Amino acid sequence: MDYEYVPLRLPSNVDRLTAAAQLTIQAEYAGWELARVRLYRDGTRQVVLRRRVTAQPAQPDFSY
Repeated sequence: MDYEYVPLRLPSNVDRLTAAAQLTIQAEYAGWELARVRLYRDGTRQVVLRRRVTAQPAQPDFSY
């Protein structure tokens, strides 16, 4: 399977519950899943999301 990845950097002032809520919204509505989380000493988090690559465009193409 082919996946596309997107790295995110969450600042240290974002608590765990807020980060979880944001990631849940992305998973629910955009099809992303959590691939990796790395917590650094300064409190920042590096998050990598992934989703399957599909042949369909991400947004519908409207023609008038």
